[in-house]
Amino acid sequence: MYLEDDNLVIRNATVEDAKLLCSWWNDGKVMEHAGFPDGLGTTPETVATQLAEDDDKTHRRLILEIDSVPVGEMNYRNKGNKTVEIGIKICNFAKQEKGFGTRFLRMLIGSLFDEQGYEKIILDTNVKNTRAQHVYEKLGFKQVAKRVNAWKNQHGELQSSIDYELTPEGFVRK
Repeated sequence: MYLEDDNLVIRNATVEDAKLLCSWWNDGKVMEHAGFPDGLGTTPETVATQLAEDDDKTHRRLILEIDSVPVGEMNYRNKGNKTVEIGIKICNFAKQEKGFGTRFLRMLIGSLFDEQGYEKIILDTNVKNTRAQHVYEKLGFKQVAKRVNAWKNQHGELQSSIDYELTPEGFVRK
């Protein structure tokens, strides 16, 4: 996948991105909302192996670039029945809260609906991640479930999450 809108690019992650992804995934501040406040503790070699295995059209890890500089990542996974699950992280904190996440999501969602033919997009987020919830709802995602104390982070602390879904009719494109 390669999507471009002005100075933003979404591209497939490659094994050459393994070191960068590893640095983000090992950063507890980046990974906290995903349940890993101490980071993943992974290696570039492990990440490179995962990237090589992801090389298909049903699951894809993507790199987000602003002005040709990587600032974050996205992914999508085909869940069957024309449903796809997505995720996003803006890993460069200086680029957060500037509207880039919304723009990147619009690019990906438009491609998934218009070019790949999906009919529903799902995602979940930590109930504490109110900034992400605001972005998702602005794009038209609807809350479909709240899972209270449904999982534990790596410190063993109970966490809650919100499940969202979006259809082409509900997608706010602008």
